[in-house]
Amino acid sequence: MSDSAPTRPRPLGYVGLGKMGSPMAARLLDAGHPMHVFDASPPALKRFVERGAHPASSLADVASKADTVLMCLPTPDVVRSVTLGEAGLVRGSQVRTVIDLGTTGPRMERAIAEGLASHGITLVDSPVTGGIAGATAGTLAVMVACELDTFAAVERVLRHLGRVIHVGVAPGLAQTAKLANNLLSAAALAVSSEAMAMGVKAGLDPQLLIQIINAGSGRNSATEDKFPRAILPGTFDFGMSSGLFFKDVRLCVDEAESLGVPMVLGSAVKQLFALTAARFGADSDFTSVARVIEEWAGVQIRSRT
Repeated sequence: MSDSAPTRPRPLGYVGLGKMGSPMAARLLDAGHPMHVFDASPPALKRFVERGAHPASSLADVASKADTVLMCLPTPDVVRSVTLGEAGLVRGSQVRTVIDLGTTGPRMERAIAEGLASHGITLVDSPVTGGIAGATAGTLAVMVACELDTFAAVERVLRHLGRVIHVGVAPGLAQTAKLANNLLSAAALAVSSEAMAMGVKAGLDPQLLIQIINAGSGRNSATEDKFPRAILPGTFDFGMSSGLFFKDVRLCVDEAESLGVPMVLGSAVKQLFALTAARFGADSDFTSVARVIEEWAGVQIRSRT
């Protein structure tokens, strides 16, 4: 018999326990990783302490307790502040790898990677897609851009979140892949709202119309998931805010412009989500874009049962 003991999961640091960050952190905790967690919200922090995580008193503290810190944060400016700010992760004594799970944008990601590298810290560009349901179930698509030796180390952690896909070595490549995906998701939701409003105003049953679309060539992530779950029942609670979704689309259009790629349709989608955030508030659910179309069309796209 071998006397060697099984390898214990490595301690991790985690920053950002919001709607997406919380279920991902929970999966890592459930996988047996000792977790040192930090969040600006005391209630969010308390929930994880009750599950067995160790509370960190500051960003520097969490970066002094683990050599790998994951973060899921809402905006590029917040990511920059958390990593490179005067009280940021760079002030920690142990951190050597930071994994960015959020949508930060390629140019900001590259700038943050450069800043962290000057402190001997590697940034792993690793945004995710699949929503809260995917984060909870561990079925996210996890895009990763980093050197292969780093990937070999972090893949063992990230596989608890879903399917891990290495897209290249340069920081920002995974962000670009995420932005392309989010633009398509946004465009599908916007144009599906227009098509559904037209059909319902003409007299079609919205549930029947959704069934027809999903059995045909027009099916997409909005008609298969977002409409049945959040729009037809009128709950508008799919799980992402209009403000953050607009941010993602804006980052995509801005990146395309910097690369000299025209985005005529992308720009229209960006404006529509800007209107949604202005009309219903940045904290409204992003499926509220259908409510904008409803108001313009003078119809409600709701289940009739």
